[in-house]
Parts: sequence; C-alpha cells; structure tokens
Amino acid sequence: MTKNKGKGKKNKKRNTQEGNRERRELIFKENGQEYAQVLRMLGNGRCDVYCFDGIKRLCHIRGKMRKRVWVNVGDIVLIGLRDFQDKKGDIIQKYYFEEARSLRAYGELPVNIFINEASQIDGDQQNTDINDPGFDFETKENIG
Repeated sequence: MTKNKGKGKKNKKRNTQEGNRERRELIFKENGQEYAQVLRMLGNGRCDVYCFDGIKRLCHIRGKMRKRVWVNVGDIVLIGLRDFQDKKGDIIQKYYFEEARSLRAYGELPVNIFINEASQIDGDQQNTDINDPGFDFETKENIG
C-alpha cells in the first residue's frame, strides 16, 4: 500500500495542531476556582480530580473544551467550584506542561506533585521499584 503524503484532511489537520501552540497568557485562580490534578477519567465528559485544597471532586468538562482539548489522567487543570455542591466542579482550563511548570515556579502549585503524569496522590501504587512486576512467583519449595 502507498503511504499518504499529505493530500488528505487528517494530515493537514495534524500539521496545524502539532507544535503550533501559540503562547497564551497564564491564567491564575480566582475566588471560586481551584487547581487540581486528574485522577481518573469516568466517561461522558466527567472525571475524578484531586484538588490542591485536599478534596477529591467529581468534575465535568465544559462544552467549549469537549472534543477540542483532550484531558488525560495526570493533567493539571483549573476547576470552577460550585456554590451549591461541594463535591462537584467544572473543568475550566487544562494547563500544558510549560504552563504547569511555571505555576509551580510561582508557588501556585505544591512542589511535591508530578506534572502531567499519572500521579501517586491516590495511593494506588505504593511500590516504586521498576524491576518488581508486583506479584510473587511460587517456587517448588512454597508449593510442596
């Protein structure tokens, strides 16, 4: 089969999206907003996030961001808190790696977080040894 060399729509779309992220103004949190890190994607535009005020919340990705900005596990986001529901919020903006790094440099984010990585905030992965597969093999001494 021949390789597509740029005549199709997807190739043009890919070229415009990759690497052409213009530098945007850094948005800091205001009253009623909080920084958070995505823990789990739940589907239907919802996700579990860990807010840096110490509360886990269920957040909804706003309609303007859906299908345009892809939110993944470990991303740093800005959420809008709801006045009538304490455990729910709305994702307002996703921060790119450079923006999250500069937020941490300004002191807005905690120093001990991993930026845009699947973090260990939830406590799911306590074992940090790379060579350990996470399970034990049975030997003949253990069986008999």
